[in-house]
Amino acid sequence: MRIAITGAHGQLGSALQKALGPGHEIVALGHDSFELGSPAAVAQVVATSADLVIHPAAFTNVDACARDPEHAYRINALGTKYVALACRRLGAALVYISTNEVFPGDATHPYAEYDQPRPINAYGRSKLAGEMAVRETLDQYYIVRVAWLFGGERNFVRTVLRLAADPPAGGLRMVDDEVGSPTYAADVAEALARLVATEQYGTYHLVNEGHCSRFAFAREILRLAGYAGVPITPIRLADFQRASTPPPFTPLANYAGAALGISLRPWGEALAAYLGVSAAESRA
Repeated sequence: MRIAITGAHGQLGSALQKALGPGHEIVALGHDSFELGSPAAVAQVVATSADLVIHPAAFTNVDACARDPEHAYRINALGTKYVALACRRLGAALVYISTNEVFPGDATHPYAEYDQPRPINAYGRSKLAGEMAVRETLDQYYIVRVAWLFGGERNFVRTVLRLAADPPAGGLRMVDDEVGSPTYAADVAEALARLVATEQYGTYHLVNEGHCSRFAFAREILRLAGYAGVPITPIRLADFQRASTPPPFTPLANYAGAALGISLRPWGEALAAYLGVSAAESRA
């Protein structure tokens, strides 16, 4: 199968190339060559002659989205519409990568695939608009929500490790009342490879099993990376000033994928694998 991947050199795009490359022909659409947010994107995707398009490319800086919501909408909503229109011309299926931030974070249990989205920030609104564009344009699509993604060199895990290597006075301070599903890009890529082979179109939550706070996530990163002695203090969302308003509780429940036999391992195991820590070492 010929597969076009947008954002091909990002965290998930790189993992997808590795997971899908051996059995498929990959067309990589990177940031430097793909005009996402411009109507020209339609012709660029059509020119790939793809059988399947996977679309993780997005404007993902949530604080920058809050500062410039029009740009977020142009990239994440209209850009996704252009990719969907190209898929319609090609007769290709589309995998649209969405986010936990389409939910408001006021639940008391992990969000299921068909719980009602109600984003509370510009990033979430723009990504939900992308979901709507896909649904109104195509019949053959997978909307796949992920959360707290790590896998490349720029993510929460790397930020924590950078701070731990040269900790600020008083140690690290991490939010303890923002809860989500840490998710390893390589695991998502492997799950997507299995999902697209099913042709069971629809909405999916592909996240590593379990959930935690940012504080607990950071503490486990420090432990696994050998920085357990670095002080870390829990703080509240209200104490951490930023442009965006993150939803406080957005773990995702994987019901639809699990029904097909597609589940991801616990997030702690995935984190250990990302950091190159053996199973025995991670339990020590």
